[in-house]
Amino acid sequence: MNKRTAAKVGRNGSEFGFYTASFFAKGGGVHHLAAQWIVGLLRESNIPFLICGGLAAKGYGSKRELNDIDLFVPGEYFSSVVQAGQAFVSKTAAHRQEEGWDLTYVQFKYEGIKVEVGSANGPRIFDAGRETWVPLDIDFSRHAMVRLLGLELPLMLKEDLIQYKSALSRPVDVDDIRAIYDGA
Repeated sequence: MNKRTAAKVGRNGSEFGFYTASFFAKGGGVHHLAAQWIVGLLRESNIPFLICGGLAAKGYGSKRELNDIDLFVPGEYFSSVVQAGQAFVSKTAAHRQEEGWDLTYVQFKYEGIKVEVGSANGPRIFDAGRETWVPLDIDFSRHAMVRLLGLELPLMLKEDLIQYKSALSRPVDVDDIRAIYDGA
């Protein structure tokens, strides 16, 4: 292995693969570890999940640096996820209304990366254009499987992602939408 590449070995000696130094410099390596952790936790228990937010936008062409990893699980599995990840909880599971979101979620911190898991039971977003709260329908059957961070991930469909990011209309959402359209 030279200075430009690095290998990461996961649980049970499984190799994550080789990545360029720039991949790690941009946070890809650490985000990869956090994604590997949460996806492993969910798949070990056969819990369906749907990637949304910046990681989903990345899958559709956004180039911005990731802030965190956002995903939803069905409400009936939410407490199981919280329990399984208990050692990494950085914000306890609770219903919160913040930053245009009204939902129940838990925040984990794994290798310094925030992983936010929301319950799909009744989330709402603030529609900035209409100045009102609207339901966010999370449909686990509506997804695209995309390879990101070395994993096959179920991403919220592009049109669903654009719809909710358009409603929220925060600067980060506008940037993501522009990048998705530019990449199309």
